[in-house]
Amino acid sequence: MKHDLILAGAGLANGLIAWRLKQLRPELRVLCIEQQAGIGGNHTWSFHDGDLNPAQHQWIAPLVVHRWPCYDVHFPARSRRLSSGYASVTSERFVKVIGAALGDDLRTGQTIVQVSPRSVSLASGERLVADAVIDGRGVKESRHLVLGRQAFLGQLLQLQAPHGLEAPIIMDARVAQGEGYRFVYVLPFTPDTVLVEDTHYVDRHALSGERLRANISEYVREQGWTVAACLREEQGVLPITLAGDFASFWDEAEGQPRSGLRAGLFHCTTGYSLPHAVRLADWIAQRRNLDAESLATGMRAFAHQAWRRQRFYRLLNRMLFLAGRPQDRWQVMQRFYGLSEGLISRFYAGDSSLWDKLRVVSGKPPVPVKEAMHAMLRYLPRHYENRE
Repeated sequence: MKHDLILAGAGLANGLIAWRLKQLRPELRVLCIEQQAGIGGNHTWSFHDGDLNPAQHQWIAPLVVHRWPCYDVHFPARSRRLSSGYASVTSERFVKVIGAALGDDLRTGQTIVQVSPRSVSLASGERLVADAVIDGRGVKESRHLVLGRQAFLGQLLQLQAPHGLEAPIIMDARVAQGEGYRFVYVLPFTPDTVLVEDTHYVDRHALSGERLRANISEYVREQGWTVAACLREEQGVLPITLAGDFASFWDEAEGQPRSGLRAGLFHCTTGYSLPHAVRLADWIAQRRNLDAESLATGMRAFAHQAWRRQRFYRLLNRMLFLAGRPQDRWQVMQRFYGLSEGLISRFYAGDSSLWDKLRVVSGKPPVPVKEAMHAMLRYLPRHYENRE
């Protein structure tokens, strides 16, 4: 059987594409293939209200497990509550909603050995063909991207008593710093259930799971909480882009439609990928032609536009990673969270205005001036950033 579209990988991006096509174009023959036993992995994806438009909020709503009207941040010299709404999607809800919607159009536990623009070969020897194949199997290392790392481990904890939190804590940087910017991320899902995530912005990931779990235990004790049970644990390393040669990055798999992290579709600084995945799903659902050539050309242009819009954020990342001592990187974020709520909201949405950018870099930087300038200019002269 020939399909109209095959989605290789059933993570966030491809799962949303398949689900959106089911909603808007149910006549299409779409097959989603996942190597793992289930879809969506083991993740919590979050987003800010300003990241999506009203229509996108409406169609993504069945996946949202909790919404909060505000969020908090804490730094050694600044604590602040921001009025921007915040929401989270979990893998469990993702499986429940999207897995049920796809039904027989989803195949899990299938080892993929080769992907081409129009076919997928499985370890079983089976070869599946389609008008187009979208490769969404997660991030792939590339010599054409200069990356930092956001390494994290999170635990969903059942507490013996209510935690007392009214809002999520997006960043609590009042913790001991290390070889990079460290903060704790806290999502209070119920009065006595909370996700606590130890997060590190580092040049390379060398943190053991044991160390991250110990950090969480220490943070929980400092809050005065007592753990009744750990309900779930998630761990990962997200790419933080400092610079790159976009054309060469996409040329690595010439003619291959790509989605999600494999396409470079994520916020360069925060690592958030859900808003990009929602926009891509909408874009694909509105395409008249879903043949491999049209999709490859169109998706490359879609990703290129997102890449260009984030050039300023990559500059900020270079300041964060390359200027000053690693243990002092928190000062950059502390200063950022002293700016206006509108500017911060537009930053997360990837929609910073020229005035926003000027405001972010104006004044005395929270890192040595000479090192800040060197970091901003690094990677620019030759192969990076000048091939937009």
